[in-house]
Amino acid sequence: MAHVDVQDPQIYEEYKRLNAAPFAEYGARFLVRGGPQTVREGAARGRTVVIEFPSYEAALACFDSPAYQRAKAVRDPISMADMVIVEGYDG
Repeated sequence: MAHVDVQDPQIYEEYKRLNAAPFAEYGARFLVRGGPQTVREGAARGRTVVIEFPSYEAALACFDSPAYQRAKAVRDPISMADMVIVEGYDG
């Protein structure tokens, strides 16, 4: 799950283009990708993204992969992000 403030939307589009390959490789599926949001308590950044992976381990491996780190290097200078990888719940 990520909460992101983006300062340069054009460069952020490049980040999205670059992250497509590692996300596909590790089986990512977007559940939320920056749609309208209403903050009811606390604070949030301008963009919320929720990605589902087949496993907790796959999410960690994707984040640590060289391909994702290259994409992240494009995003870092033009954004502020809070990102959490959390194990899912099968209830």
